[in-house]
Amino acid sequence: MKNICFYFQIHLPFRLKRYRFFEIGNDHYYYDDFQTGERIANMVENSYLIANRTISEMIRSSNGKFRCAFTISGVTLELLEQYSPETIDSFKELAKTGSVEFLAEPYAHSLSSVYDPDEFERQVTMHADKIEALFGKRPTALFNAELIYSDEIGELVSKMGYKTMLIDEAKHIMGWKSPNYVYNHSYIPKLKLLVRNHKLSDDMAFRFTNLNLTAEKFISWITSLPESETLVNIGMGYEIFGVVQKAYTGIFDFMKALPYHAMEQEISFVLPSEISKKTDSAGALQVPYPISWVGNDKDLTPWTGNDLQQEALNKLYAVGERVRLCTDKPLLLDWLILQSTDHFRYMSHKDTFGTHYESAYEAFMNYMNVLADFLERVDAQYPTTIENEELNELLKTINHQEKEIEKLEDELAKLKAKKAKVAEKK
Repeated sequence: MKNICFYFQIHLPFRLKRYRFFEIGNDHYYYDDFQTGERIANMVENSYLIANRTISEMIRSSNGKFRCAFTISGVTLELLEQYSPETIDSFKELAKTGSVEFLAEPYAHSLSSVYDPDEFERQVTMHADKIEALFGKRPTALFNAELIYSDEIGELVSKMGYKTMLIDEAKHIMGWKSPNYVYNHSYIPKLKLLVRNHKLSDDMAFRFTNLNLTAEKFISWITSLPESETLVNIGMGYEIFGVVQKAYTGIFDFMKALPYHAMEQEISFVLPSEISKKTDSAGALQVPYPISWVGNDKDLTPWTGNDLQQEALNKLYAVGERVRLCTDKPLLLDWLILQSTDHFRYMSHKDTFGTHYESAYEAFMNYMNVLADFLERVDAQYPTTIENEELNELLKTINHQEKEIEKLEDELAKLKAKKAKVAEKK
């Protein structure tokens, strides 16, 4: 029996305003609220709300058999809460159906998994907390920003307790292997890997009109796969619905027809966490260097491929330990926002999807002006004159205090439970 695992990614960054050199030290607000709000309004009106209603109808018409997953970055959730609370409400309604899974990811949709493992862990935990608070269930599967994955990153994810991770199909990794199986980490068998079928995903996302794609045709491609290939992972950005593929192309009608044609062929829809639990791995995948889901090379060059990007990233992540010592909420929020992958992609010489800058250099200069002001604020709280050894001692003290607090909280909870049992007996 064949299974389709659909998942949709939603990430909208805060847009940086034009920030001049003379503003450094004088203006600590970096964002273009008008551009940010305008972009969100466009996405909500033309894509998210219509797509959510479509998904809801698909679940209802299939008696809950249509199932899909979402990964929504933390910064996007904050923006939606601010600019479009009705979109958050519509996702809450989907969560109530029991047919939707929300995945964990780094809160800022950042490159922290590559540059700062401690920050990566912090952001994933932050995001899982946010998802649980909004939608009532803690994520058990992880989608790293831009589907970035390597053996080293997988090890971090496994240590955090996740047993399912989504990755992309890269030819130099897969070789002759098909993406239509469950795999596992190269040396941690308990971490299952779900590989996106990039051809079928991109056929639907980017070649929909060129292929005159219909639900019946799409399902026929899946039924024609070898009998042993029982899982097809279809992943894409949610803006495909209504923005990349406009409503007049028939994309929403295509989606509505999918459950009918799938069930007619006895194809099921599954969620990432459930398929990895009930399906054995077909083998290990070795990924020594990070891969992503962008471009033909599936590497990190869209964000790290030139000197401008590397300069910005190195300066940003060099202050990670100091920022995590801060308690200044505006500064901590800026730290998250400045990590979004979009800022570095705008600095690319070849891959500038969604950019509002005239050149990579302009994107770099604007970001570095903002970063210069941000670094001055960090330095004001934890000066760079503090030696690393002194900083490490401070970090150890803080970590020790946190562990002591956790220990005391556990003991308090046990005492309360014991007291409650005594009271019941009386």
